[in-house]
Amino acid sequence: MPALPGVTHRTVDVSGLAVHVAEAGPPDAPPLVLLHGWPQHWWSWRRVVPLLAEDFRLVLPDLRGHGWSAVPAGGYDKEQLATDLLGLLDALELPRVQLVGHDWGGWTGFLACLRAPERFSSYLALSIPHPFQRADARLLQLWRAAYQVPLATPLLGRGLLQRVPAAVERLIEAGSSVPGTFTPEDLRAYSLVLQEPARARASTLLYRTFLLHEAAPVWAGRYRPEDLQVRTRLVAGEDDLVVTPALLAGWDGDVTLLPGVGHFLPEEAPQVVADAVRDLAGA
Repeated sequence: MPALPGVTHRTVDVSGLAVHVAEAGPPDAPPLVLLHGWPQHWWSWRRVVPLLAEDFRLVLPDLRGHGWSAVPAGGYDKEQLATDLLGLLDALELPRVQLVGHDWGGWTGFLACLRAPERFSSYLALSIPHPFQRADARLLQLWRAAYQVPLATPLLGRGLLQRVPAAVERLIEAGSSVPGTFTPEDLRAYSLVLQEPARARASTLLYRTFLLHEAAPVWAGRYRPEDLQVRTRLVAGEDDLVVTPALLAGWDGDVTLLPGVGHFLPEEAPQVVADAVRDLAGA
């Protein structure tokens, strides 16, 4: 596991799921949960942590099947990830928190806020389309998610992750627009974990579950923007290859596009993330 000054680690039992949690900041400070996406883990917040650790109690969990959390055989639908998040808040005795989510962590954050708005004082979603999609012209953007198909394919997806770590590393590099965002050590910190057979399978299930069981209900209008009661801001990079302005339409919410930034916003623009957190905290 990579080390970051001021960060401690522990395992928390969440309804029988062993969740790895990295923590920083004063324990009596306002709690802020930072939820990573794929193909990453808590390390994706390494540049944000020093900017916020003096004023917030930072809680950085690894999603099930990711990082150093347990790898159950199932439960990779995103509503279950939201259940895991809410269960973690219960286990940590945190009745209400500020939330930040990136990529799949961002999608999970939306679902948790929709289900239990009383648990979140504000929500900052990064580099993820909102869940209020409809089957209209936005469907023309689906080709951008073509990379999900091989990842979700039985044997192929797991084989790529286990045996071709360079594929994961190149995928991360291709998604970034800020030169020097990732060192070789950063890339290995992500790709090596995914070489574990169980974690490779978990990533495959993460995408397969979405493509086969979750995507169609989303496009059919499963989630409604009027049900989102948490003060929410969505920030994405203009150079993000997947999260395009077309996919951010259809929701009259607070949306910001950052020029010159790609998909991995917490690492490409950590100061923007920290400023947005403070802005939402003071709103």
